[in-house]
Amino acid sequence: MKGLDNLRNTLAWSWKGLSKNTKEKEDGEKEALVQYDILLPNERSFHHAAKRNNLDIMEQLVEEKVNINAMNSMKRTALHFAVGGNHLSAVDFLLNHKARVDIADKHGLTVLHVAAWSGNLEIMLMLVKAGADQKAKNQDGMTILHFAAQNNNVRIVEYLIQDLHLKDLNQQDEKGRKPFLLAAEKGHVEMIEKLIMLNLLTSEKDKEGNTALHLAAKHGHTSVVEMLITQWQEINEPNEDGETPFFLAVAGGHKECSKLLLDAGSDVNISNNNNITALQIATQNGHIPLVTFLLSEDIVLDQKAEQDSPLHLAVANNHISIVNSLLGANHNVDALNQKQQTPLHLAADLGNVELVDTLLKAGCDLKVVDKQGKTALAVASRSNHSLIVDMIIKAERYYTWRQEHQGSCYDSPTGPALTFKHDHTLEMKQIRFCLWKLAYCQLKAQEWRKLARSWEFSDAQIKAIEEQWSGSESSCEHGHRMLLIWLHGILMRRENPMKHLYEDLVNAGFPELAGGTSVNGRGQGKELLSLRPYTTVKRAFIWGSYSTSEVHYLGDFGQVT
Repeated sequence: MKGLDNLRNTLAWSWKGLSKNTKEKEDGEKEALVQYDILLPNERSFHHAAKRNNLDIMEQLVEEKVNINAMNSMKRTALHFAVGGNHLSAVDFLLNHKARVDIADKHGLTVLHVAAWSGNLEIMLMLVKAGADQKAKNQDGMTILHFAAQNNNVRIVEYLIQDLHLKDLNQQDEKGRKPFLLAAEKGHVEMIEKLIMLNLLTSEKDKEGNTALHLAAKHGHTSVVEMLITQWQEINEPNEDGETPFFLAVAGGHKECSKLLLDAGSDVNISNNNNITALQIATQNGHIPLVTFLLSEDIVLDQKAEQDSPLHLAVANNHISIVNSLLGANHNVDALNQKQQTPLHLAADLGNVELVDTLLKAGCDLKVVDKQGKTALAVASRSNHSLIVDMIIKAERYYTWRQEHQGSCYDSPTGPALTFKHDHTLEMKQIRFCLWKLAYCQLKAQEWRKLARSWEFSDAQIKAIEEQWSGSESSCEHGHRMLLIWLHGILMRRENPMKHLYEDLVNAGFPELAGGTSVNGRGQGKELLSLRPYTTVKRAFIWGSYSTSEVHYLGDFGQVT
């Protein structure tokens, strides 16, 4: 049962918070807009006067024999509005003129319910003296004690229990909630203290299996949680969905509540009925501080294969910071979900460059196949993500080289920073231009395949490159992409790309492309690369093809002469 919103200042008096459900709230608001249709003009004026505590108008209309108990379309009377507005003089006027106190509106709300919610003890005393039903319930089964507890009206609760001795009002509503649970849900510390003092504390559950601790934790009421854990024996008690108070606090993103509950003995690894853990829900919701907090505790990272692991969820929801945190905590980068997909499969299918680069740098297994028999490379190719395809091929070639040269001088921590993203550095701009010229102006259609095989590109890698069709110049684009993939490997090995390109073109049967001129596939004479070994970079600098920074950069490879 939600709280009554804008009770004192809405002209339409929609009474949202005291209606049974969302649909009824909406219906009530719509009805409120046409509520005067069934009122006579003087009755409409009388309601307006009651809302504004205008006694002069009210007296004038009473003298004109207005029906003071006239109801609008929501079955609310002038007394409802006077009580809801805390208008003491208007309430007194209406009661003195025998206004009825037993009328309930369409949601079962009597004026005593409204008084308990509004918290005006004087009006409550007047209504009780006038004979209002103290045990009436609304459609949700809520009594005046529920309303007073829900809106933190401590004086009303004291009056009901200590003066009127109405402890029998402490019963469950239609949702199975006693007043104590409603106060906990709203985070009313003062009310919780008062109810405990009046011996109205309860560990009973509502119909969803939630205790007061569950409800306070769910809504992040730290002070209430701190009070309740001293009264609770079973801190890990689940509700009907298998959710503990700790799980609900994490699901709501409430870090302080989560810490309190953990210190009180909560188990961080208890999953709900859907086998979802607190870490998974925090990851899915992107609560970075909570994920960091959970990873610092005794959290179990291994997940059952029938569901997405935290790493899968972080990837699927594009939470790159959480992905890094999980990998830093040694989460299995090759964890499998129910479709036998690794996190890389998901990232490749989404085409997310940053996530794919992060997972590739973490050393994930690139050979894992999902239930459809597809690797991450095949998934990226199927989804037409050419950038991802190229990144995965770079990683396959890089890690193959690393495995073959473990412990060698090539495996140096002083090399270029590892990344599989497209290179945009200024130092390599001229080299990239040379490779573009080779692909688009000098290699004939499909000749790039011969060069690729000489560089030990696999059939699967060549096929993956070719699957991205871009029109009549697709062959040129495919060759260019292949050359950039090759360049990545050369740079990671800290070798001279110009020297290697010259030698490899000669060895692959393209000596005319390494130096001299030829006629390309379009029948046009083109000046080709002049890639004489050892002197190329230095000569290119003298000719103005390379900048000083490019020469120094390539000079680090030890090949400038």
